[in-house]
Amino acid sequence: MISHVPGLFTHPDQEWQEIRREDESVSHMYLTHILILAAIPAVCAFVGSTRVGWTVGNGSAVTLTQASALQMTVMAYLAMLAGVAVMGAFIHWMAQTYDANPSRSQCLVFAAYTATPLFIGGIAALYPSLWLIMLVGIAAAAYTTYLLYSGLPTFMGIPSEEGFMFSSSVLAVGLVVLVAMLACSVIAWSLGVGPVYVS
Repeated sequence: MISHVPGLFTHPDQEWQEIRREDESVSHMYLTHILILAAIPAVCAFVGSTRVGWTVGNGSAVTLTQASALQMTVMAYLAMLAGVAVMGAFIHWMAQTYDANPSRSQCLVFAAYTATPLFIGGIAALYPSLWLIMLVGIAAAAYTTYLLYSGLPTFMGIPSEEGFMFSSSVLAVGLVVLVAMLACSVIAWSLGVGPVYVS
């Protein structure tokens, strides 16, 4: 639930143990955590791209039409929800290799909490400056990686050496999922679902 978010930033090791002890269903996890946090970058990107805009060089601010921004926001939101589900399914499948026996819902919970810094970092989209978004994105990705590597052995109850290999596999799949989402975006743009700028 959202109540675990502050603990993941202040005392992650203790928070992972508390999260592990809970028994959340997939539907409860989506309703109380994923649907809410995934909306942060989506809503912020909508506001930033329609109200603030971004500048290229010394030109004036470029903004999207509300219809175009809404369409792209909904697609990004659905992609984030699907991404967490895919990562949870992979973690569940991979856990058998490391003699861990988490349930599918526990793996989804782990994937969702690990992605929390990325969701919260989406606040930077309110002011779509390339440098700001890049700096916040790097910081969010770094902390997500830290949560993955430090939390997975604790959450799965496996030795840290195995946890490192498991975490590396999860990170590699996460990068593949990201590239797949970018490829789908390019395909969608080529089919006419690209951005429409305010003239």
